[in-house]
Amino acid sequence: MANTPHGGILKDLLARDAPVRPSLLAESETLPDILLSERQLCDLELILSGGFSPLEGFMTEKDYNGVVHDMRLADGALFSMPITLDVTAETIAEIGIEKGKRFTLRDFRDDAALAIITVDDVYRPNKEVEAKEVFRGDPEHPAVKYLLETANDFYVGGKVQAVNRPNHYDYVGLRSTPAELRAEFNKLGWDRVVAFQTRNPMHRAHRELTVRAARSRQANVLIHPVVGLTKPGDIDHFTRVRVYQAILPRYPNGMALLSLLPLAMRMGGDREAVWHAIIRKNYGATHFIVGRDHAGPGKNSKGEEFYGPYDAQVLVEKFKDELGIEVVPFQMMTYLPDADEYAPKDEVAAGVKTLDISGTELRKRLRLGLPIPEWFSYPEVVKVLRESHPPRASQGFTILLTGYYNSGKDAIARALQVSFNQQGGRSVSLLLGETVRAELSSELGFSREDRHKNLQRIAFVASELTRSGAAVIAAPIAPLDESRKFARAAVEKAGSFFLVHVATPLEYAEKTDRKGVYARARAGEIKGFTGVDDVYEAPTDADLVVDLSKVSVRTVVHQIVLMLESQGFFGN
Repeated sequence: MANTPHGGILKDLLARDAPVRPSLLAESETLPDILLSERQLCDLELILSGGFSPLEGFMTEKDYNGVVHDMRLADGALFSMPITLDVTAETIAEIGIEKGKRFTLRDFRDDAALAIITVDDVYRPNKEVEAKEVFRGDPEHPAVKYLLETANDFYVGGKVQAVNRPNHYDYVGLRSTPAELRAEFNKLGWDRVVAFQTRNPMHRAHRELTVRAARSRQANVLIHPVVGLTKPGDIDHFTRVRVYQAILPRYPNGMALLSLLPLAMRMGGDREAVWHAIIRKNYGATHFIVGRDHAGPGKNSKGEEFYGPYDAQVLVEKFKDELGIEVVPFQMMTYLPDADEYAPKDEVAAGVKTLDISGTELRKRLRLGLPIPEWFSYPEVVKVLRESHPPRASQGFTILLTGYYNSGKDAIARALQVSFNQQGGRSVSLLLGETVRAELSSELGFSREDRHKNLQRIAFVASELTRSGAAVIAAPIAPLDESRKFARAAVEKAGSFFLVHVATPLEYAEKTDRKGVYARARAGEIKGFTGVDDVYEAPTDADLVVDLSKVSVRTVVHQIVLMLESQGFFGN
């Protein structure tokens, strides 16, 4: 049989509350609501299923303080990560959150009632202390940034009762609760299970290290990837799950099983590794692979690692008896071309030829459409990755041209459209400032707020077109630095973004204005005109700066095409 849950009893609230669920559902419709964020949804799902056993709700102040300072709940049980329900002061006042009251916890995506919380306390945490004690305090750590910049100021503690299991519409057959997974292990006769944590695609080296770990422990493998929130920039879970499904048949028959974990990672290094071990223990694993820099977010802006490479292994090993799960150190595997096999790096004799491909090199090969050798990854895995990450020549992008009225940005935009259509390979969309104002933002004026909203709309359209593989050319005046930065961030979630500052001087733009628009603005007939009585904040982060008082449109178009070619967007 698989090992006992953390704390001795699996807190499966979905099963425990099943007999009274109809009455709880009816009650949930009469109670004030707390709408859950994406992270809170992940946390609640694992509370309800027992993945966070022994927790039965969001942490009270006593539990929170114990975990922050000593990695202990108030009753002394080991737990390394605060699980909190953060709310605003306005929400507290609006719906009257206080001790003893009950509230419905709802899914922000579909408004479904998921649970009822009975409030035990409402408290204001010291976030600076939490950041320092739990995540070591570096302001660049993603969890610290989230804590200090995104999380709300008050925490609500209290036990929850299950109303509904959260709805998922993807990979439903792979989403097992701890109780369901334990039952599956029992059905298969698996009494020793090595859990493998991952938030990345798997390749041949991962298959080799998990097979070695299982064989050395006479165990089976649970591939247990995180499909909740991971590190920004990670490959989406849809692609990753297709990769896991593709690699599963490469395991010896009956050795491995795939199940998905709806966890919101904090990238908390050694503390997170202990948390992951607790979760895997609750899911029925007896062994847990702890990797080098496990759950670390990488490096800060100074090039320094947030955590030491083996901090996680040391901390989990320290608590292994209390955790009741055996630590399996992650072995760095390397390919031996002469033997056509993988081996742990620390077991390779000096002078033996080895081959490796870094994550950076893999991303480059995918981006440029370069070969990925079979010794590194299986063809079926590469096929999935290429489908989700086509080479640059097949990807969409956005060019945002910014500059004064009559700076020549519209002429450049039209010429670029012709040039891109000649290049072929992708659809081309042109978003001229005047066209957008007429068709998309006709009700907006020229206040700072309205200018920002106009560019927000352009960025939304551009990001969706970019995501679909189009070349987008946008040419608003875009005078505000804040708005341009927003546009870059929005589009870069979907693809590449290039800012071109058409830095034609105001005097030249005004002198060549044959329509007389500047003259009308100078005469006071047009109010809020950029460069006359409204500000233009020249960008300092442009990818290209051009000046049509010095060069031709043809030259500028050539410069932009060369920039794109150097990034792999055109050509082979």
